[in-house]
Amino acid sequence: MELVPDTSVVVDGRVSAHVEDGEFAGATVLVPETVVSELEGQANKGRETGWDGLSELQRLLDLQEDNRVTVEYVGERPSGPGSGADMDAVIRELAVDRDATLVTSDEVQAETARSKGIEVVAFEPETREVTGIDIERYFDDTTMSVHLKTGVEPMAKRGDVGSMAYQRIDDEVLSETALNEYATDIVESSRLHPDGFVELDEPGMTIVQFREYRIAVARPPFSDGIEITAVRPIVKTSLAEYDNADELKSRLSERQRGVLIAGSPGAGKSTFAQAVAEYLQDEGVVVKTMEKPRDLQVGPEITQYTELGGQMEKTADSLLMVRPDYTIYDEVRKTDDFEVFADMRLAGVGMIGVVHATRAIDSLQRLIGRVELGLIPQVVDTVVFIEAGEVAKVYDVSTEVKLPEGLQEADLARPVIMVRDFDTGQPEYEIYTFNRQVVTVPIDEGSDSGVEQVAKQEIEREIRSIARGHVEVELQGPNTAIVWVEEQDISAVIGKGGGRISEVEDRLGIDIDVRTHEDRETSTGGQGSSGEGTTGDRTVTPEVTSQHVVIPVDGAGGETVEIRADNEYLFTATVSRGGEIQVSRGSAIADELEKAIDHNRAITVS
Repeated sequence: MELVPDTSVVVDGRVSAHVEDGEFAGATVLVPETVVSELEGQANKGRETGWDGLSELQRLLDLQEDNRVTVEYVGERPSGPGSGADMDAVIRELAVDRDATLVTSDEVQAETARSKGIEVVAFEPETREVTGIDIERYFDDTTMSVHLKTGVEPMAKRGDVGSMAYQRIDDEVLSETALNEYATDIVESSRLHPDGFVELDEPGMTIVQFREYRIAVARPPFSDGIEITAVRPIVKTSLAEYDNADELKSRLSERQRGVLIAGSPGAGKSTFAQAVAEYLQDEGVVVKTMEKPRDLQVGPEITQYTELGGQMEKTADSLLMVRPDYTIYDEVRKTDDFEVFADMRLAGVGMIGVVHATRAIDSLQRLIGRVELGLIPQVVDTVVFIEAGEVAKVYDVSTEVKLPEGLQEADLARPVIMVRDFDTGQPEYEIYTFNRQVVTVPIDEGSDSGVEQVAKQEIEREIRSIARGHVEVELQGPNTAIVWVEEQDISAVIGKGGGRISEVEDRLGIDIDVRTHEDRETSTGGQGSSGEGTTGDRTVTPEVTSQHVVIPVDGAGGETVEIRADNEYLFTATVSRGGEIQVSRGSAIADELEKAIDHNRAITVS
């Protein structure tokens, strides 16, 4: 009797078992090279099935030494990647060529072979019951995530939402063997458990969802060692447990909206998104999710989608055919994500996006440049900022055609995005176009300061595009300013008959008086650039080279000194043996220093 086993029965260990019980005693087992290749590939990826299959081949060789069976490797090793169906076809062809019996526990393979007239021995697939995974032993009720890496003690994040501590949880350093065993258990268990699946399987990275655990397994060369990171939510809340719950329920239920749930990593954004999703579901609203990876802990009534064909855009196209009332998009990060979010919202689907941001307004600003400014309130009309597991801020977003706060010229009225506090209704920010630039102006703490800052920046930018020398701007009121320029730049800035500066004034809606720095020094009695600062200070003249800003401090080699501009502290540095301080241009310190030099501020060393 000649037998051709496929991968399924080699992994199960069925062939050697039936040799030992006498059913296949004396048979010739024709092992296809394509089966060996597949098992080797699985073992290299750390899959238990690969190791099980290779162990079965070794058992068959041991039985051959006892003269209980003959083992022969047949066929050719595949030279390139192929599908499972291709390999099954190769195995069937080998059975036909040798007029052998195909042995399998794959129902599709068995039926296909029978339809081609091949003799088949088919076994019921063997499965093992999976109830958990080995790394669960590192979790307790307060553990949000477990971090395991070769050569390092096990670590975990534990505590309450918003007050997590990263801490060592075991003194035993993890070996590569231990990490491989954990990884194999995770991947194989996810394939067998009904609530488990492999989300991503790329060379160097495998992402698994097993029940409530989202687990990432990283391997060299992608990482510098085997690393396993397992994350799970430690709380499951309802919307009623949050501040403004009744108002938020009413806002979400009255019509489909565009909502951004923002916050820092670990703040509780996804927990809040889950609470919103389940509230809407309970209200009879059709809810779906778009996630990569899928880790929101929602009920089975809510279908969780991931990338289709590697693109969320295709997932969105599919969801538009399904027409959910609301879609939870976790997480919105890249430009493509924001574009998909906006397209679905503008198509009429209620959208709730989860966004990383350290301030509530930052999440809204992510849309600038990605969505046409006038469409932003149609895409997002609500921002919910989560901090330490609580709703810290809610914004209402709308559009008004008005004069921005702090400006007075009637012809400066324009569409303005109003960002209001949801509780009080008071505006906190305005977003609008000023001189072809999109600006976000805070108005909760003195609106004039925000507008003045924007106006000053725009005036300076306009004049700098004309003048070659140093430029300073001094606002005299909401609609007037003095611009100080070098003598040689006066004619260029003003233009023939005042035409150029008039164009700038018309664009900005601000009257500009152009003067020279010499006029300013005469009227103020000079800058006092040679005077002394605080006691013991030395006034210096820095030199700006192509790569450095060099501050001479003769006779102070090795001393630690403070650098000031008009007695305002800039930074502390140690003087070199050569009696100077070098600051690399392009650094934040150098930028501040150069700005002070440009503004003719006295640079002193203390």
